[in-house]
Amino acid sequence: MNQINSKTFITDNFLLNSREAEILYHEYAKEMPIIDYHNHLSPKQIAEDKPVENISKAWLDGDHYKWRGMRANGIDENFITGSTSLEQRFEKWAETVPYTLRNPLFHWTHLELKRYFDIDEVLQPSSAAEIYKKANAVLATKTPAQLLEAMKVEVICTTDDPTDDLKYHQQIATKNFYTKVYPTFRSDELFFIGQDKFLPYVKKLSAAVNFEITSYADFIKAIEARILYFDKNGCRVSDFGVGEALVIEDFTEKEVALIFDKKLKGETLSTLEINKYRSCIFIFLAKQYHKFNWVQQYHLGPIRNNNSKLVQQVGLDAGCDSIGDFSMAEFMSKLFNTLNSTDQLAKTITYNLNPSQNEVFATMMGNFQTGGTPGKMQWGSGWWFLDQKDGMEKQLNVLSNMGLLSRFVGMLTDSRSFLSFPRHEYFRRILCDLLAEDIKKGLVPNDIPFIGKMVQDICYYNAKNYFNF
Repeated sequence: MNQINSKTFITDNFLLNSREAEILYHEYAKEMPIIDYHNHLSPKQIAEDKPVENISKAWLDGDHYKWRGMRANGIDENFITGSTSLEQRFEKWAETVPYTLRNPLFHWTHLELKRYFDIDEVLQPSSAAEIYKKANAVLATKTPAQLLEAMKVEVICTTDDPTDDLKYHQQIATKNFYTKVYPTFRSDELFFIGQDKFLPYVKKLSAAVNFEITSYADFIKAIEARILYFDKNGCRVSDFGVGEALVIEDFTEKEVALIFDKKLKGETLSTLEINKYRSCIFIFLAKQYHKFNWVQQYHLGPIRNNNSKLVQQVGLDAGCDSIGDFSMAEFMSKLFNTLNSTDQLAKTITYNLNPSQNEVFATMMGNFQTGGTPGKMQWGSGWWFLDQKDGMEKQLNVLSNMGLLSRFVGMLTDSRSFLSFPRHEYFRRILCDLLAEDIKKGLVPNDIPFIGKMVQDICYYNAKNYFNF
């Protein structure tokens, strides 16, 4: 590919296509703090409070978005997840970036270069060495906490296993950081009763609660203890992200106790038994979340680990997950209706990965809204493969048509990188441009202060009130 000459495509008015959009963004959205209520950042790195040091570590470690782009560009796996030097990995990413044109990676990369390092140049082989040097000079003195503060990140919620001791969250809580860091109770491992890894996980859970788990009653007692522990350590959010078809089966507690005992004895479970157990855990956990006034999140729809050879070579989260085509409507309907029928349905956010289900998710959440809690049931922002310009616009438009955009809790990063927070800026620019187009077309009143307040709510205030941070 030829050299890209432009240095200025990330302008002050990037993505803003009218004067109205410019006013909405610059006067209302731009300075709002960030509440990032779902990400995969490392609390250990934040607690240790050491400089990030190297842009390859910050950008390429664990970033399966970039890994997929590099693979699509024909880059050898050794330069992606292998043992080559950090500079060599960066060079191969720089080689790939020009080919990401029209992929969100191109926008994200250059927004991050501009916001964190004041670099206007397009990243490509000819500029790679100088950009690598400039970025590393900045990162040599910037800790994760400083990077978060620079982007006005007021709150982040990390993603944590129920057995986590949360020691790094405890350490962070003693520090005078601008950003508050809270754990999220990610329950996935509790659902894998049909897999070989379940019994070792039960032992791990047993160690976390300091008593032996020899029955289903013990198992439930252990989960309750961990939820209480998380709550005492600031947790206000749960999450679930198992990627497969999901069902809610009818069950009795006695049935599930017998199923659990069978698993402890090493016996093979039928699909129906697995689904009865999982249905019970879904409902039990959701009632606990309601009890503790947490927000529950459900990330639904990926088909994971498609490339078994790559998973064997790299490990889980290798970047070979994709959009699944699982039916989700009946699962959500039965789960939420069961909880709602006993007034035990917590605030809930669902995220779909399959864009063909946008309207399904948006309308399902509207079935269970409740007086006294505006926006209680949220259809979440464009997620994973959908957190790009087209995906965000579609999500905003469907939500507007099927629900109340004005009550939306806004964007999140879902990221493993401390350099990912310009994604909030990206979303805010898209939101402002979309609303400005409605003003220009006469579809909404030309009342900038009113719509500007709506923008600020979506960018910040709705989330702040919803999560009670």
